[in-house]
Amino acid sequence: MTVSATGCAVAAEQSAPRVVRNESGQREVFCGLTGIVWLHRKIQDAFFLVVGSRTCAHLIQSAAGVMIFAEPRFATAIMEEKDLAGLTDANIELDRIVTQLLTRRPDIKLLFLVGSCPSEVIKLDLSRAALRLSQRFSPGVRILNYSGSGLETTFTQGEDACLASLVPELSLARTSEDSLLIVGSMADVVEDQFIRMFDALGIGPVQFFPPRKSTALPTVGPNTKFLLAQPFLLETARELENRGAKRLAAPFPLGVEGTTGFLRAAADAFGIAPAVFDKVTEPNRARAARALEVYRTELAGKRIFFFPDSQLEIPLARFLSRELSMQLVEVGTPYLHREHLAEELKLLPADAAITEGQDVDLQLDRCRLARPDIVVCGLGLANPLEAEGITTKWSIELVFTPIQGYEQAADLAELFARPLVRRAKLVA
Repeated sequence: MTVSATGCAVAAEQSAPRVVRNESGQREVFCGLTGIVWLHRKIQDAFFLVVGSRTCAHLIQSAAGVMIFAEPRFATAIMEEKDLAGLTDANIELDRIVTQLLTRRPDIKLLFLVGSCPSEVIKLDLSRAALRLSQRFSPGVRILNYSGSGLETTFTQGEDACLASLVPELSLARTSEDSLLIVGSMADVVEDQFIRMFDALGIGPVQFFPPRKSTALPTVGPNTKFLLAQPFLLETARELENRGAKRLAAPFPLGVEGTTGFLRAAADAFGIAPAVFDKVTEPNRARAARALEVYRTELAGKRIFFFPDSQLEIPLARFLSRELSMQLVEVGTPYLHREHLAEELKLLPADAAITEGQDVDLQLDRCRLARPDIVVCGLGLANPLEAEGITTKWSIELVFTPIQGYEQAADLAELFARPLVRRAKLVA
């Protein structure tokens, strides 16, 4: 090895189960390693060591946009041909690289060994390696592992796997006081906005997971209530519930409506009076609604088609249809967790065409036939569709960009308006 630095939901006003098309076939998605791009920025004393190929290294470095002379908090332990052929002991090589890394970077307090397609194909047991190395380097460094393989996952599930691996490290809450845990990576500026909002509402204590520092992991227990800030955290939510925490049903905090529902779920759980809630949130709601007006003018009536990629598709479709009056041609999502998305599904138009899973050829046929005004898809499909004259928006940009909360509602709308404005200028 060498190291490269670098139950069926129901519609709002009907009792009949919503019809969801299920597809299985060729897919077009990034792998879970991509989650490192935002996770290494969020957990500021953590390091992500991918055990993979040169292709893995190129993917992460290209996606992160890190120049060669930078000192990022991720790297790839590159598996050479001799490693894959079993001519060397991969565990010995991994121990050597980890020792070298931690000697060079004493600021690392949490090290993730991240599995990839190559490491899983040769059955390299990173869980055992993490246990062995933890015993050697504790208590100064905590070493965990998770899979970022793209064999059967979508790229956002890398964050889910990472956070799920951290849950067993959370301390048990030793107080009977109710606490709120916000689960899912958000930009620091967005997190700060929510902290101020919860403080104004009188809700607390409030913790965030993942934290900005691994030395400040939240506590969790039977009196912990949690809100999911991202819709792709299935395993993380399950692990938290196994620890006794209770998930609060809520829409995701995208747009005015989603953010209000997100905050209201917490307010109801903590007994905040409706009058207090309205007084605290109304100025922010009104300001965000005004900021959306200009984009509603540009986007109202425009037809949008979602290819399955990030699992953000359902909340985004709800925001675009209800707050910007866009028409939903098809909403594809890699996986539809009906319980976590129940509040979102209630708000979607009853006739919205939802597809779970993907057969990319069939979906491309439907997209070409529909000729929507804009398509949300992965990078692999965007350029070919643009060449056919179809305007696209990269779905991965919606994960990298701060889009949650009242203050970001207009920024989220602009992400969809911008490609249409660009197309209009090109054809003018």
